[in-house]
Amino acid sequence: MRTSTMSVLFIIWILCTLDLSDSAPDECEDEIERLRAEMKNLEVRLSKQHQLIQRLTNLNQMNERSQGSIYDMGDKQYMDCAQIFKNGNMQSGFYMIKPLLSPTLIRVYCDMTEGGGWTVFQRRSDGNQSFDRDWNDYKTGFGDMESANGEFWLGNDNLHYLTSQDDYTLRISLEDFEGSYRFAVYRKFKVDNEQNHYQLQFGAYTGNAGDALSGSYHPEVQWWASHQGMKFSTRDRDNDRYDRNCAQEDKGGWWFNRCHSANLNGFYYRGPYSAVTDDGIVWYPWHGWWYSLKSVQMKIRPGIFEPNDV
Repeated sequence: MRTSTMSVLFIIWILCTLDLSDSAPDECEDEIERLRAEMKNLEVRLSKQHQLIQRLTNLNQMNERSQGSIYDMGDKQYMDCAQIFKNGNMQSGFYMIKPLLSPTLIRVYCDMTEGGGWTVFQRRSDGNQSFDRDWNDYKTGFGDMESANGEFWLGNDNLHYLTSQDDYTLRISLEDFEGSYRFAVYRKFKVDNEQNHYQLQFGAYTGNAGDALSGSYHPEVQWWASHQGMKFSTRDRDNDRYDRNCAQEDKGGWWFNRCHSANLNGFYYRGPYSAVTDDGIVWYPWHGWWYSLKSVQMKIRPGIFEPNDV
């Protein structure tokens, strides 16, 4: 726009100088002054737009940094994100906690939305992290614990430390590639210790995603599709009830039965897929076995913390 105005100014100046214009010289000068004023106004508007864009960019970067940064809690120690939230810290981000049985501090992502106080132990968002890992990786944890939307698994030891200190509620948030969202909530979620292969226990289900963990959506498949009481399996530790290795076939560690109606640690496809096995990020009651979800977040907080509306 600025270049166009300058070009018009130049043409008018040439015409006036060469006296090729039908306009009187005074009219030429007036037109030149008008265009000069217009150009100055445009420059001022353009400068303000640049300043606004820069301000918005800076605000966005500050928000991203706060979401991905770790918050200093000083000398205070908290056993989970629920305690941090109740202490008045309501910003989602990374914090240090120390569950009662944990020998060390643990870095966790606290989700302070949806009522607040959620300790996130799994997140899938973009496929940047491989979840086809061995037993030790799942034991200690892996992934991106720096970015606000990074993919990670907090670690089965840490999951045991957390869920052994209280009755915890699990909330699973799911998103597909069409922009739809669903959730599943399970009361009394517990993960046993390594000696018992991180055996899974959970209570009553609520939500709108369907009860994939217990397989209650179809009684005839529940005997092989339920994840209740299942031990954790990885590609190098086969603890499932299948005659082959579910974790190896389905490309991720999980509480497999024969094999699953939920596998949130599967391979990151983008929506509908075809493969030798149903190895995507699967929540069967919502999209079946042959649709891989876009994003998943698994998070816990004490059941007594739970608000009435989840």
